[in-house]
Amino acid sequence: MLDVVIILTFIVLGSAVGFHGVELLPSPVLSQVENLNGLRWVTAGSSGLLGLALGLLAQSTYRRLERNIKQLSSEILISRSVGLVLGLLVANLLLAPTFLLPLPSEVSFIKPVVAVLSSMIFSVLGMNLADVHGQTIIRLINPSSLETMLLADGTLKPAVAKILDTSCIIDGRIEELLQTAFLEGQILVPQFVLQELQGVADAANDQKRTRGRRGLDLLQRLRERYPERVVIHSADYDEVPTVDAKLVRLAQDINGALLTTDYNLNKVANVQQVQVLNVNDLAQSLRPVYLPGDSLDLKILKEGKEPDQGIGYLADGTMVVVEDGESHIGKKLSVVVTSALQTSAGRMIFARPVVSSATL
Repeated sequence: MLDVVIILTFIVLGSAVGFHGVELLPSPVLSQVENLNGLRWVTAGSSGLLGLALGLLAQSTYRRLERNIKQLSSEILISRSVGLVLGLLVANLLLAPTFLLPLPSEVSFIKPVVAVLSSMIFSVLGMNLADVHGQTIIRLINPSSLETMLLADGTLKPAVAKILDTSCIIDGRIEELLQTAFLEGQILVPQFVLQELQGVADAANDQKRTRGRRGLDLLQRLRERYPERVVIHSADYDEVPTVDAKLVRLAQDINGALLTTDYNLNKVANVQQVQVLNVNDLAQSLRPVYLPGDSLDLKILKEGKEPDQGIGYLADGTMVVVEDGESHIGKKLSVVVTSALQTSAGRMIFARPVVSSATL
């Protein structure tokens, strides 16, 4: 519809110019015309055809410009618009003294020419500067607008809400994980998880009761330290029998991620295509990698299964089997790694005392 309006506008304007433009012809020419109305209609038709050609050109130019604008990101579009406005503003400020100059009437046309040229130059200059410093310009106007635009464009993804389960709260490492600032987004504690945690704290078994109370204390500290991030979620699913199933259901409903240390919940959630962040997997992946030839200091705690073997442990719990280490039980020893073995139960490192390796 817009294309038709553009073309018809140019045809009507062209015909009108042709019809009334006859009166602008010199008087000697008009005196030779026998049928002035016929000439008007002829020039109106010719100008209408010219208007049709110009209308088609304007319509195609408009569509090409529209396609180019649609391909621009919101960040570039807004930054160029701001640069254009700033350029025109600077041009008008600089033109004010020019219009006050007392120029002779013979050269007064210079003023509008300078106004048009300066506006064009400063407009182009403003848009070019916006391409280079667009993000800075937008941040000066609204510091949070850039992130909003990038989120709308899909360049940035919003942080996924993390849903805590009971095992992760009792585990306690979530507190240190939040302190590192590596974990983004809201931390949700469902009401049914809080009820389960309360049930553990009220258990008859002393060990369970201690773990439950420690979890409640940790949750209270998190709520006090991160009041805007750690939120108690009121969602519940009475028709779902188990807490694990409710957690999976909630994660699916809000498109969130489960934060857990429960191996079975991890597997069930993965089967149902729910994102899971397992603290145990994170701790496992962050363990230092020791290659053959690396040296480390280790305290030998007990004897190994084989003769002359000593056993020690790294800070992360990795067991180190030291050859000729039995005689050093209870002592701290510098050892060199000879090999490493990954088993289903974890990782084992084999080493020998540095003195023994040097002797060999």
